[in-house]
Amino acid sequence: MLASSNLVFSNFSLLLSLPFNKTLIPYAGKSVYHLNNASESSNFFGPKMKSPIMLIEKKGVIQISCTSKGTQSFEDPEIEKNGSADKVVSSTGNGSGEGRRDWTTSIMLFLFWAAVIYYVFNFSPNQTPSRDMYFLEKLLNLKGDDGFRMNEVLVSLWYIMGLWPVAYSMLLLPTGRSSKNNIPVWPFLVLSFFGGAYALLPYFIIWRPPPPPVEEGELRRWPLNLLESKITAGVLCAAGLGLIIYSGFHIGDWKEFYQYFRESKLVHVTCLDFSLLSAFAPFWVYNDMTSRKCYEKYSWLLPLSVIPFLGPATYLLLRPSPPTEAVPLKTSGKTE
Repeated sequence: MLASSNLVFSNFSLLLSLPFNKTLIPYAGKSVYHLNNASESSNFFGPKMKSPIMLIEKKGVIQISCTSKGTQSFEDPEIEKNGSADKVVSSTGNGSGEGRRDWTTSIMLFLFWAAVIYYVFNFSPNQTPSRDMYFLEKLLNLKGDDGFRMNEVLVSLWYIMGLWPVAYSMLLLPTGRSSKNNIPVWPFLVLSFFGGAYALLPYFIIWRPPPPPVEEGELRRWPLNLLESKITAGVLCAAGLGLIIYSGFHIGDWKEFYQYFRESKLVHVTCLDFSLLSAFAPFWVYNDMTSRKCYEKYSWLLPLSVIPFLGPATYLLLRPSPPTEAVPLKTSGKTE
């Protein structure tokens, strides 16, 4: 019993010698509390230690007590049964709870997405379907100049909707990737050029953080070399600002645009899409900040991200590069 206790205790001695107030260490799916008064001590509980350290046992968790004389006692039925210190492992999140997941957020997002899709197909206004088709052909430049002047606010909104997928691609690659499933993000980003937020929401539902590490050479390859470029972010920000200013100059078109919003399914659904993309953008800005470890320096940009399009675009222009991980060199495995 004493030999087994000393063997296990030696694995914890270096950790317990550090001055800390309260640390929770999982052991065998349970919790061990370290209580220390941060008094003067030496490594491996030398004679300089003035006050004892005690681990409190709950429901069969390890209980270790150490006195100022350097003697220690160890009691745990599992260790006695196994007779090996190899059974005691310090967990860093890769233990038995790794496979668990709280599905509440995913279920709520799925219900929200289903409700939005149901509203789009059943409750959105659809009083002018023929005019919607005409507007769509004009916006796609499938019709020539027939003398009809398009509403400039609608034109500006249409082109901004083409910029949103680029902004989300820069937010989700690489820091919005999912490391705990094999579903890539790029198909959803491609579909967002056609379906907007309606195509991105399914990925939000199945997203499993944290993102995988970024390799050093990955930033120099397509598409990250384009998405991480400050030139791309600058063009995106300038284009969005120009379109918003352009629509603001046509004040007389806003009343007509509001009438379109009440009658046209195309305009109504596009406005809803813009609102959804603007609403989810602050979360992905925050996720990108934390993944790049720049939240403390750039946290002032988080409130600005609630400004539709311009807030996230400004962050993309100012953010730093993501931390990278060196690729280990492959060895032949031969020894001389």
